[in-house]
Amino acid sequence: MLDYLPMVLLFVMFLLNIPVAFSLIASALVYFLFINTTLPIALVMQRFITSAEAFPLLAIPFFIMVGSVMNFSGISRSLLGFADSLIGHKTGGLAQVNVILSTMMGGISGSANADAAMQSKILAPEMTKRGYDLPFTAAVTAASSCISPVIPPGINLIIFALLANVSVHSMFIAGYVPALLMALALMITIAIIAKRRDYKPSRSEPASAAERFSYFLKAIPALLIPFGVILGMRFGLFTPTEAGAVAVLLCALIGFFVYKELKLKHVGPILRETVQGTSTVMFIIIGALLFGYYMTLERIPQSIASALIDLTDSKFMLLLFINLLLLAVGMFIEGGAAMIILTPLLLPAVLNLGINPVHFGVIVIVNIMIGGITPPFGSMMFTVCSILKVRLLDFVREVIPLLAALLAVLLLLTYSEGLVMFLPSLL
Repeated sequence: MLDYLPMVLLFVMFLLNIPVAFSLIASALVYFLFINTTLPIALVMQRFITSAEAFPLLAIPFFIMVGSVMNFSGISRSLLGFADSLIGHKTGGLAQVNVILSTMMGGISGSANADAAMQSKILAPEMTKRGYDLPFTAAVTAASSCISPVIPPGINLIIFALLANVSVHSMFIAGYVPALLMALALMITIAIIAKRRDYKPSRSEPASAAERFSYFLKAIPALLIPFGVILGMRFGLFTPTEAGAVAVLLCALIGFFVYKELKLKHVGPILRETVQGTSTVMFIIIGALLFGYYMTLERIPQSIASALIDLTDSKFMLLLFINLLLLAVGMFIEGGAAMIILTPLLLPAVLNLGINPVHFGVIVIVNIMIGGITPPFGSMMFTVCSILKVRLLDFVREVIPLLAALLAVLLLLTYSEGLVMFLPSLL
């Protein structure tokens, strides 16, 4: 039982609200310093340092920088105008625009928290001005941000591909159908709520074809970024890691020469946001890799896989158990950290029952995104509520129907492997 002490310590530290990275590192060091003393501590520290030197990890700071460049470049405003011209005349139009904007932004920012923060500042004030209740506005903003990391090049797609040793390109392609289903489910739910509450559309009448075409022309450079990244990888022009640098370059060129809102004075804030975001993510990854080293030495993933297989030999029941576990863990642990910790534990059992790892990756990522809007520790929930000054209790009451819609999509994705794998198989 002493071998499981670091895992117990890890969850105790989570509950004490100690930062995830420090919890992972501290609990792993307890094992190497006091339980397994056969390994020289210098070797452990070497493992700690070299784990950050993997070339594919360079994709993370690049895609974080993409989100930061996008916020200063006017890309978000051009996409907002285009989305509003498409569905602003519908019942609950601005709330629908919120979902559409998150879907279009997903291929550019790739971060749920970045999307939630941006829309809280840009779109939420306009929604409240048009008569939407503030808690409902916060709930829609947080729920729609769940879509962003599922659309490539979401950072979680890259991290899962590295953890599970699957193709980043396959993970990217597999994200499109789930993301569109999430957007559709949220829009239907919002339409029902908006009709009941008589929320007015943002436009009194539909935009003309000429106006929509005008907004579309303005949005084309922004819309081409994710497609350019995916096609470049598909035809072998650059690797997924290099795709991050290409995306930064494209966003910068569009911001400087097309929208002309990106200035040299923005370089400092962009670099600062990139360093802060990268350091947070990398500390968690390094801590998780060190913690994973401990679990590998003690063969904990294999033990848990055997226990799950003994529990059931049905892949459908296994996926149900995994979903319940991920949803429960997601209520207490930040989504990215939960994925990094649980993927190595669950993957052996998943592969043993013949479940496609790409399909499993989509299930995990959608699951942890839902965790981001659930109490008590949902990260997007806290981001939106802190910016908009909304009480958590009011937020939770409004987010329940949107949460139900996302859970319905998760259930569909879990038991429809063909739906998830349609595009990767086609390509």
